Amino acid sequence: MSEKYFSRNEANDLLPLIGVSLVEARRKKQLLDKLRGEIVEAASRIMALGGSVPPLEELTRKKASSETLTEELTQAVNEIQQTGCVVKDLDVGLVDFPSLRRGEEIYLCWKLGEERVAYWHGVDEGFAGRKPLDDPERKESPPRLPPTVQ
Repeated sequence: MSEKYFSRNEANDLLPLIGVSLVEARRKKQLLDKLRGEIVEAASRIMALGGSVPPLEELTRKKASSETLTEELTQAVNEIQQTGCVVKDLDVGLVDFPSLRRGEEIYLCWKLGEERVAYWHGVDEGFAGRKPLDDPERKESPPRLPPTVQ
């Protein structure tokens, strides 16, 4: 069970903060992915050239940058998750908010670019199992916190 459960409104209230942080974390991840590709290329050139100095210096510099960027990315994701939500996929921009639905633990699901939290899924379902919170076909009510948790 989660330490914190979110109501839909609480999750929506966090979106401006999380959205900005998530965009920054995604940017850092994209830079890191690119840098890692460059490191592989530089290492390949070193192997092909027999360990000549210019590619080795380039590789050393890129590895140091990669370590710094990895620390910054980890910090950015941790800042988001300190709110109690869970970053599920940085590439897509998926964030889940632990919640309760009829006494069962679920996740309110939000994707970067969506205006509000409008979906939920079971803890074992993931993004593919997303269901609309306002689905008129379902007789279930939106997730609510028990009075003792609020």
